[in-house]
Formats: sequence, structure tokens, C-alpha cells
Amino acid sequence: MDTAEAPSHAARPPRPESDVSSFVGLVGLAGLFAWVAVSRNFAAIADYFDLAMPREPMSGPHSALVALFAAAVPMALWSVLVDKVHLRPSTGIDWSLRRTRPPDRGTSMVKLLGLWATWAVIAALYCLCRWYWDGNYVFAIKVLTWAALPLVVLSVPYVLWLDRVMVNPRDHAWHFGALILGRPGWDPEQIKKHWRTWIIKGFYTAFMISIVPFAFATVVSADLAQTFSQPASATLFLIEVMFMMDVIIGTVGYIMTVRPLDAHIRSGNPFLGGWIAALICYPPMVWGIMGNAQFVNYQQNTPEWLYWMQGNDPLIAVWGTLLVGLTFFYAWATFVFGLRFSNLTYRGVITNGPYRWTRHPAYVSKNLFWWFATLPFLVTTGSPVEMIRNSFFLLVVNGIYYWRARTEEAHLLREDAKYRAYYDYMAENGLITAPLTRLFAWVRHLRPVTAAPV
Repeated sequence: MDTAEAPSHAARPPRPESDVSSFVGLVGLAGLFAWVAVSRNFAAIADYFDLAMPREPMSGPHSALVALFAAAVPMALWSVLVDKVHLRPSTGIDWSLRRTRPPDRGTSMVKLLGLWATWAVIAALYCLCRWYWDGNYVFAIKVLTWAALPLVVLSVPYVLWLDRVMVNPRDHAWHFGALILGRPGWDPEQIKKHWRTWIIKGFYTAFMISIVPFAFATVVSADLAQTFSQPASATLFLIEVMFMMDVIIGTVGYIMTVRPLDAHIRSGNPFLGGWIAALICYPPMVWGIMGNAQFVNYQQNTPEWLYWMQGNDPLIAVWGTLLVGLTFFYAWATFVFGLRFSNLTYRGVITNGPYRWTRHPAYVSKNLFWWFATLPFLVTTGSPVEMIRNSFFLLVVNGIYYWRARTEEAHLLREDAKYRAYYDYMAENGLITAPLTRLFAWVRHLRPVTAAPV
């Protein structure tokens, strides 16, 4: 066959390389589960070393905080020692500059002022917003309060050191500091980018820290012999394990937004619709929409899957395996980010792990999980109206996540040519994305590459 007549698929471009290697998240999980093992078996460890400590598992909130370090340190070490991320141009760092560039204390002090003022505003918002002083958030606010002084102190040597090697030391924080001081040269667009970044970080970091203790304690304190004696309890426990993986690695992502690890937030989502779609899925907005107000309630008279399958262990085992698989797919979509997970941000492009099959593995798995776990079309009242109402409102929730996907893609398509290449590649080759892209294209009479994301 003449080369010119070779099938067109032979010339298709490959899937773009991911900005995070698969091993980063895996070593983070290894560190996390090593600490879980220590915490679960601490009574035996204390006995062996004759420690003057309670002979019980370390399932408390402080042990949960150590779990964050247990996951973060291996990921940071792998990123630097193996993947050499600190040498990438995307960090905005040129390490050779430290040999030739003299310290610019003026620039650094303006930046520190901008940074400290930002933290002060976020602290004030924490004080003003009442939900931060109730329930799980109380622990998060205590942690952030303890961390405040060390962060302020350590920020001085960190900024002075980093400014020596940054290609452009006048970053977003400098522009905000220059605005406060009335210095010339600040750019309103840079200040908008600065605040988009820090609002995201402030909002989500507090939320993630607030749920870390519960996720950790559930796994550490479980009686494994009793848990795995029944398929129902085994399923619920494994789902909690996946939830812990997601929460711990996700929280590390919000904390480790540092430039030398190439994990800094390059931009926050600039679209208002993206913010609305994301924020309504989290407290406090979710409480009003899907909580007490129940504007979107798909769980009315739905006791969920175990109620309908009780007494049928084989069916529970099969259904439970499906739910655990969906939860693992969801957790995988988080830990494959390594140090870079966060909502509403651009921190590089992920193309490996479950992102080989769909552009939105977390949303696909989460929404499918709700359908299979809730079974909204089965209600204890037997009312067809209730079945329709529940199913309708779960479709509304699915629509919110579709909206989130669209706005997130609009952000990334705008920011990175690699993501645009990945977007096109998935439309043609994604195991889940490609057929659905063709389906949307057929329904909307559009070319596949312009069809809806999945």
C-alpha cells in the first residue's frame, strides 16, 4: 500500500503527556496507608515499646492531621527527586538567577504586604461567616488559627528566597501589595487573578480540613473482622476508605499550592457560571438548596439500596461491588492529581489515570453512584408522583455537574494548548467520551469535536 493511502487513523496524534506522573498519587497513598496502619495498631506498638500512652487506635483529629503530612511528604519528595518538577519552565523559576540576581527587598516586602493583607481579609471572612463556627468547621478554624503565626513567620524567608529565582517576582501578590501602598505599576487584572486564587483556596481549604477527621476516624476505628463478616458492612467500609483517600489527597492539594513543586495555582476560573455551579455543591449553599430547604430533594421516602436488598446477600455483594467500583473511580480521579487537586483552578493538565477514558471521571462516577445508591425511583410510599419527583431532581443535580464540567472546560481550553489537544484527542479516542461525543453530535447535528464534554 502506498504511504499516502495509509488509513488516516495511523496519523492520529497521541494522547498528550500528563503534567503529573501516575506515581505521585500512588506514593501519597502509600504514605497515607502506612500511617493508617500505625494508627490502627498503635495499641500494640505502645505495648511493644512500653510507651506511656493510651492503648488504643489513634483515630483522633490530630492523628488525622498527621495523615496529611504522611501523604504530602512522599508526593513532594517524588515530585522533586524523581520527576524533577522544580526544573520545569512552568514553575516560573530559573534557579541560575540566584547566582547573578541581587536581592530586591523592596519587591519582596510589597509582596509580603499583599500576602498578609490577603490572609487578614480571609481571616475576617471566617469570623463574619457564622457557618465556620458550627459543626465540623470548628475544628478547621482551630487548625487554621494554630497555623496562622507560623505561616506569617515562615512566609518571610520563603518569599525572600523565592524572589531571588523567580523569572518575574512581581506576581499577583505584589500587585495587590502595590495597590495597598499606592505604588505605580499594579494591574487590575492581576489583582482579580490574585483574589480568584485566594478565595478558592480560603473557601475550599477550610471545608476540606473540616471533613478530614471524620473520614480518617471511620477507617482507623473500624472492627475489620466484624466489618467483613457481611457484604453490606464491607461495602460501606470500603466506600469510607475511598472517601478517606479522596479527602486526604484532595486536602493536601489545597495546602501544597507552592511554586517550586510546580503545584501553584496558575489561574482561577474566570467565569461566573463556573463559580456558581461549583459553590452550590458545597456548604453553606448546598444546605439551602439540597439540605433543610430541600429545593432540590431527590431522597424523599427513599431508604436507599440496602433497604430494598436486605436479606439477599448475593445481590448485596454484587451491587456493593458496583458501588465500591464507582467510588474507587471517583477517588482515583482525585489522587491521580497528586499535589495539584483543587476546584475551579488551572494547575496543569491531567491526561492519565481515569482521565484516559473520560474528561470528567469524578463527575461521571459520582452521578452514577447517586443513581445506583439512592434508587430514587423506588419509594416506600409507592407513590408514582414521588418516584417522578425524586428522579427529576436527581436529574437536576446531574445537570448542575454537567454545567460544572462545561465551565471547567471553558476555563482550561482558554488557558492551555495542551488541554485543547487533550480535549480533541478524547473526543476521538476516549473510551467513554468518544461515543458520547458522537451521540451528542448526532442529536445536535454538530461535528464531534464541538459536542458536549463528558
